[in-house]
Amino acid sequence: MDAWKGIIRDQMKPELPDVNSGDTVDVHYRVVEGDKERTQVFSGTVIRLRGSDTGATITVRKVASGGVGVERIFPMHSPFIADIKVRKHGFVRRAKLYYLRERRGKSARLKEKSTVG
Repeated sequence: MDAWKGIIRDQMKPELPDVNSGDTVDVHYRVVEGDKERTQVFSGTVIRLRGSDTGATITVRKVASGGVGVERIFPMHSPFIADIKVRKHGFVRRAKLYYLRERRGKSARLKEKSTVG
């Protein structure tokens, strides 16, 4: 069991940004279709962080066309994740933002975290 964890620890990405619940992020995800590979960008709000170390995941939610909410779970250290960019830090008082699933329009917006300095 320890040998398996050692292999995964060697593959961890040290350059990941600091991501928290409420942040608006762009996840650049490598998609393989047949023999071609392309990068797909999934933009949305982080509603959940789960786990730490090697098994850490983030759940990102966006509202697609037609007002349909789409959630996707990304393993943080997956080799398919090319990049994670934080566009905006949201000010939230909860760790899990499941209440955003029932919100629509202006009530679904989060305040931006102010940076004093």
